[in-house]
Amino acid sequence: MKFVKRMLKSGTVHAIICWLAAVLIRLVYRCNRWQTIGGEIPQKFWAEGKPFVLCFWHGRIMLMIHSWPKNVPITMLISNHQDGRLIAKAISYFGVETVVGSTGKGGARAIRALVKTLKAGKYVGLTPDGPRGPRMRSSEGAVVIARLANVPIIPVSYAVSRGKNLRSWDRFLVAWPFGRGVFIWGEPIYVDRDNLERTRTDVERSLNSLTKIADQRVGRDPIEPALLNGVGR
Repeated sequence: MKFVKRMLKSGTVHAIICWLAAVLIRLVYRCNRWQTIGGEIPQKFWAEGKPFVLCFWHGRIMLMIHSWPKNVPITMLISNHQDGRLIAKAISYFGVETVVGSTGKGGARAIRALVKTLKAGKYVGLTPDGPRGPRMRSSEGAVVIARLANVPIIPVSYAVSRGKNLRSWDRFLVAWPFGRGVFIWGEPIYVDRDNLERTRTDVERSLNSLTKIADQRVGRDPIEPALLNGVGR
């Protein structure tokens, strides 16, 4: 067990794991048949060079990079936890830049970096329920960033017909090959500067709706958001 722990701390081992993860992501994506719904929504922003905050749930992170065109740079917010560092290295093989931090307590540096990125005309992506949940419950971080940068938030989700939802806090969807999948984009959400909570709720509802529709389209049982204090929000 000590040997395994030492191996997992090795930079070389980490690099190999992340390279294999990137290979797996490419393989699984290419071995599924895909449909995109609402793709004209982000396409208009990309064509006009207008930045926005991309939001998707943590449990749908595995293949999300394939919702994004290769020729459009994006910077992702990644947590400083070990799993976050592994994700950062894995998506670097797809040309994605990362900012390490959070949008919660102590995350001022990360927020400033992301706002600066958006004001430079580039794009930012994050999981508003990450890195530790509650599942499918949006924090206010994405709204704060969008407000400071004066850009909209665009939600997106996906589902696959072949795969397994893990028993992790986010019910992470592990996709398998040889099935079909769907990406679904939502309408832009513009920040209500007088009511950030309303915007946060709009982001959460939109993402949950998109995820449910995506699951239903490929024949999966929808994943429900985590209960808060025993009840839904």
